[in-house]
Amino acid sequence: MAPLNDTDKARIIKAATEAKEFAYSVYSNFRVGAALLSSSGEIIKGANIENASYGGTICAERTAFVKAVSEGIREFTALAVTTDMPSAISPCGMCRQVIREFCSLDMPVLLVPGNYLDPSVEESKKAAVQIMTVDELLPNSFGPEHLPK
Repeated sequence: MAPLNDTDKARIIKAATEAKEFAYSVYSNFRVGAALLSSSGEIIKGANIENASYGGTICAERTAFVKAVSEGIREFTALAVTTDMPSAISPCGMCRQVIREFCSLDMPVLLVPGNYLDPSVEESKKAAVQIMTVDELLPNSFGPEHLPK
């Protein structure tokens, strides 16, 4: 797994938690926040944006990638994802494939419990941040290198 220092880990966890506040989840009431750390140290936030047609909904992770890639940022060193659930929740399959498109297989993905930064919750009652690699999230994956150039 690519190294992630404690400062950057704290920065992206905080950013993902902040991003969740802007989720537009009026149908599911399931807020998600994501934060990407670029190789230059920039943080790109994303929140889930639901749509009445359901198919038009975009997840927080993909929102962050769309924002980054559309601004020319294509190299990332970490991703953090959080919800309001007290346990860590992993990205959906479509998001995993988008993550795979732009990130190395050894890049860390932090799955952050929703109450991780909540000071009103006792530390002993908080679940730990789960750190997985892209390869662990999407084993035996298909990626850009599998297509002819």
